[in-house]
Amino acid sequence: MDFELSEDQEALRETARDLLDDHASPARVRAVVDGGATHDERLWAAMIEQGWLGVEQPEASGGMEWGFVEVAVLLEELGRHAAPAPFASTILALAALRGTPWEDRLVNGAVGAVAWGNDDDRQLVPYAPIADVAVIVDGGDLVVHDLTVGDRPTAEPAMDVTRCLGWIPTDRAGATRMSGQPERAAALIDRGATAVTAEALGGASRILDMTVEHAKTRVQFGQPIGSFQAVKHRCADMLVDVEGMRSTTYHAAWSIAAADADASVAASTAKVWSGDAARRVMASGLQVHGGIGFTWEHDLHLYLKRAQLDGVTFGTSVVHRQRLAQLLRARIEAGLSIV
Repeated sequence: MDFELSEDQEALRETARDLLDDHASPARVRAVVDGGATHDERLWAAMIEQGWLGVEQPEASGGMEWGFVEVAVLLEELGRHAAPAPFASTILALAALRGTPWEDRLVNGAVGAVAWGNDDDRQLVPYAPIADVAVIVDGGDLVVHDLTVGDRPTAEPAMDVTRCLGWIPTDRAGATRMSGQPERAAALIDRGATAVTAEALGGASRILDMTVEHAKTRVQFGQPIGSFQAVKHRCADMLVDVEGMRSTTYHAAWSIAAADADASVAASTAKVWSGDAARRVMASGLQVHGGIGFTWEHDLHLYLKRAQLDGVTFGTSVVHRQRLAQLLRARIEAGLSIV
């Protein structure tokens, strides 16, 4: 079995990286967040123009007709650049609302938002303040909120300054409940969890690179700090965590794309590992950089704060351990193997 990305997928990665290097450089990201913007409209327009929202759409309707692995490639690059754009939430909403009137609107640039239960009375939803539609998983149902009608959610103060957040009441007027489709709700949870881990992977890999470079160039006691055993061990542990994130994330993305029976298990496994691993990577990066890593002058703090939001979006590691236990118990009770 070939675990490497294909030539087409690598080309997609390079094209995405070129666009993001230009439109989401550290200086550009800082300019956007310093200006108090909810997202980078120029970047979002460029992504729409490049056809990113059509990555899974049929060629007959102008899409690329690829799969969720290619979506994960794009999400990893977005996470690597800490890009302030609602791609993940919109591509997830698009998949959840395929076959509805919202599909064409989302492909053509409407903004989507998604969430999976974090409160009984209201949901804290990334990009809700700028979204046109929000899809919230409620048990085995999907609840669709048309945010173009009525008052839009207010942007809430948050640690992560690269993504806006807003509360959506569960009983918001005009919501449409898509009942009797538990498979569709489960699929959104799987996609949402995997999308978050793909962005987290990008951020963690960027911090690993930054930390290794800092260890090579920062001199203490007359030699680079990377020559010290304790720093070497930190960097080695970061690499193990990042590669674990990569393996579980892309396995989950492949499982979703292939409609594999174990997609839910793979998605929750990825979320469990990545949620814990990203936190360790950020902590180690901060330790190696020292106090400057959390100051506004250094980019590391942007990734550290994004990792905090990633850790609770679409379920924490604890929630997904519980989900895994339920999934595996059901298989055991049915007499099926869990390996």
